[in-house]
Amino acid sequence: MARKRYSAEQIIGYLREAEVLLAKGSTIGQVCRKIGVTEQTYYRWRRDYGSLSVDQAKRLKEVEKENTRLKKLVAELSLDKSILKEVAEGKY
Repeated sequence: MARKRYSAEQIIGYLREAEVLLAKGSTIGQVCRKIGVTEQTYYRWRRDYGSLSVDQAKRLKEVEKENTRLKKLVAELSLDKSILKEVAEGKY
């Protein structure tokens, strides 16, 4: 079965729908079947996105993307620094 990718906005929408269904007395299994995900996925989504609003989820994605970019930049600069250090010491 092919995996689906859901956006943060879709996940938050499904979680809100699940909250409504649970409040009406549905079980977790029924809710998961209704929104089309496994229980494990539901619990993972609830852990990651349960307390976020749509705006906060968008900001979280932006921050994660920026963090990845900065980590790559630091790795490249560290490599450049070590190469220049070796050349300066004459160990080439």
